[in-house]
Amino acid sequence: MRTTPASGKNDRVAWTAVVAALALCSILSVSVPPAFAQTPASDAQRYSSLFQNVYSFILQNYVDEVDPKVLYEGAMKGMLDALNDPYSTFLDTAAMSDLQDTTVGQYGGIGLYISKTPPSSRLPGEEPWVEVVSPIEDTPGWRAGIQPGDWISEIDGVSTAPLAMDEVLKKLRGAPGSTVVLTIRRGESITFPVAIVRALIEVPSVKRAMMPNRTGYLRIIEFNPQTTARVREALEEFKSQGARALIIDLRNNPGGLLSAVIDTADLFLDSGLIVSTKSRTPYENQIYRAKPDLVAPRDWPVVVLINRGSASASEILAGALKDQKRAYLVGERSYGKGAVQQIFPLGETGFKLTMSRYYTPSDANIDKVGILPDLEVKEPELSEKEAEELSRLLEQRTFANFAKENPDATEPERKAFVRKLRDSGVQLSERLLERLVRNELQRTTIAPAYDLEYDIQLQEAVRLIDQGRIRELLSASRTVRESQDLAAASVTAPKP
Repeated sequence: MRTTPASGKNDRVAWTAVVAALALCSILSVSVPPAFAQTPASDAQRYSSLFQNVYSFILQNYVDEVDPKVLYEGAMKGMLDALNDPYSTFLDTAAMSDLQDTTVGQYGGIGLYISKTPPSSRLPGEEPWVEVVSPIEDTPGWRAGIQPGDWISEIDGVSTAPLAMDEVLKKLRGAPGSTVVLTIRRGESITFPVAIVRALIEVPSVKRAMMPNRTGYLRIIEFNPQTTARVREALEEFKSQGARALIIDLRNNPGGLLSAVIDTADLFLDSGLIVSTKSRTPYENQIYRAKPDLVAPRDWPVVVLINRGSASASEILAGALKDQKRAYLVGERSYGKGAVQQIFPLGETGFKLTMSRYYTPSDANIDKVGILPDLEVKEPELSEKEAEELSRLLEQRTFANFAKENPDATEPERKAFVRKLRDSGVQLSERLLERLVRNELQRTTIAPAYDLEYDIQLQEAVRLIDQGRIRELLSASRTVRESQDLAAASVTAPKP
């Protein structure tokens, strides 16, 4: 049986994430997909028989006893790797568990983003513990005072030094209401235990804030089952606060569930096509249209921010709003993932397979091409020499040491430190250095929703809205397909 979770438009789930980003785990079993029947029967039977014979022969005759699971997982991985498709992959037990948490959008835990540096990448003197990257706001870990940069040296009395990340996650997660005791190391000499009661943690999918010019800022982090509800809440809040415009930030959004992005796009559109999927198998060909109920006011000018990290489901939303001339796109060319995957569970393991490709309302597929913004605004790229210099500063922990010694540094103190770096011969721009210092200082706080101080793409979006030019610009903007055709024509046109 194929996995067919509900999408809100029909009873199926399609996958739209960059490599290893998101997956939906189901309790359903799976048989060979129907598309297999399209392979000539004689070839299919022959290779199936050969495979079974070799599998049995290895089990019975290899010089050492072999775990059947090892052969099974190796064969599954090899089959899917043979497709030469980065999005079709075998998912072992750990991958299925992690992807379930991410896609379902909720899990029992304490609400910390954590990391663990592998031994080969550790700096001299760096402990082999688990580092807290950041707490998720309003979770048990956040309320317990856990800070970015803290080290978790023990979990329930067990040292984290020898544990792999999946083992750490298993120990931190658990039933809501249960307690876990962490030993926290802060700085070089502060060590203390903290007992934290687990709760149901919602993976954050949206950040929102009202900007000074009465423009709502909506950052969509990913598309999971909670995204549409969170976006709706944000839009209602913006309306109650008298918003006059909207910025949707899709930068570095890796995608997520097709159902979630369709329902989210429907909040901004009251008619027309959102996206279509096409495949060699008819049952994968689907058309998704907007319903009449509109949440985002039609008179709001909308700007969408995209960059090379905007992929899959985020490209569906950007493409739909661009093709329907509902939003003006600012930033950089998006990633370019126009393939749709589905998850097929096999017990505790499973596999992810590309089943179709999606097309924007103008009938453009953006796979390996991406979406061009209406206005390109690029972050300055570092030269090779500048990249080496930045790497040196990071290796020397220049910014981390400053933040550690000056945790409450004011803006004048930050700027004075940057001037000192520049005077010592550092050739990186003041803007980049100031941003790196500011970001390091914010590791001990909950970062603000947006950054108008250094974010040049956001600054440009605000400028266009303040000038009142969005409707004028939209009337002259191209669809995704028109942009693709123009780019293709410029490549093939004879040069004078």
